[in-house]
Amino acid sequence: MKEFWIRLNGDFSRELKEKVIQDTSKFCTAYLVEPHDEPLARKLGAKTIVSPKSGDILLFESTEKILDTKTSKRRCIQTKIGSGEDEKRITRLVEAGVEYIIAKCENWKVIPLENLIASTRGKSKLLASIASHQEAALVLEVLEIGVDGILVELSDVDEIKMVYENFRRICSRLTEKSEMERLRLLEAKVTQIKPLRSGARACIDTCDLMREGEGMLVGCQSSGLFLVQAETMENPFVAPRPFRVNAGSTAQYLLTNCGETKYLSEVNAGDEVLIVDSEGNGRITNVCRAKIEWRPLLLIGAELENRIFKVILQNAETIRLVTKDGSKSVKELSVGDTVLVHMQEGGRHFGKLVKEERVIER
Repeated sequence: MKEFWIRLNGDFSRELKEKVIQDTSKFCTAYLVEPHDEPLARKLGAKTIVSPKSGDILLFESTEKILDTKTSKRRCIQTKIGSGEDEKRITRLVEAGVEYIIAKCENWKVIPLENLIASTRGKSKLLASIASHQEAALVLEVLEIGVDGILVELSDVDEIKMVYENFRRICSRLTEKSEMERLRLLEAKVTQIKPLRSGARACIDTCDLMREGEGMLVGCQSSGLFLVQAETMENPFVAPRPFRVNAGSTAQYLLTNCGETKYLSEVNAGDEVLIVDSEGNGRITNVCRAKIEWRPLLLIGAELENRIFKVILQNAETIRLVTKDGSKSVKELSVGDTVLVHMQEGGRHFGKLVKEERVIER
């Protein structure tokens, strides 16, 4: 669970300190305060106080003092990061068992935090000092896992709340990513392969790299989506493009996060999309570009649990559907082959399932 700390600067007016605590006490993990502000913070209901003298967590300013102090309380140090020597000093503190490190990166922000996350992970809690909601978004996702929390150094209560909303959204997304439910993929038997005229098809280029067996779930019906593999395979004519899924007709559905769908024609740079592997494991990534071109198409129908589902893909050797035993090019596919399909409740209103609505998809 990531932590959300707020600093109450000594030059804040009493009224501002009271307002900050009263408006943020429900979500703030700890308040970093001057010693003379401890009584006020406790009176106003601060859960945890970080302070040099009698805080619940003791705050130190020097490496020597924190290492020489014997205490049963948790210890914290805030330090500026400006060089490799600063990183080495923090490594010493981590090895000595210091519980909290607050890093203030004034110039370079990402690379120092990447190094510190790697050296503190599972040993000490690393917090980043931030002064805007944009910085919060950056530090919480560095090295994919982000820092363990943030220290907000702001005087505007509304901006603190804005930072918290951004913090909450990012933490929710990270939790969702780590706890994403495995999708059920079933084998559907191919019943129809029909070449079509040229039409608009979409390539979805992501900000990620996919492996063999990974791709996206697309289909003519939202109730039955085919796992189309990314362009990961070597071939004599075109270099692999593991960031890309050639997803087919722009009118088709694409499964995105949280079970929602989107028409391929609606996908834009920056959107979130779902990558799925042959075991049904999913992860979220962002779209770099969606490229629509006119190409010869191919309709594939497959039967699953007495229902026929369809997908329309580009008619080319590099387009592959995932099977239980690997993947197969649509040019090699035959009636009777099996491919992996995700079956779910059909019918969508602007991408969202409305269970009460009666929808027939063909």
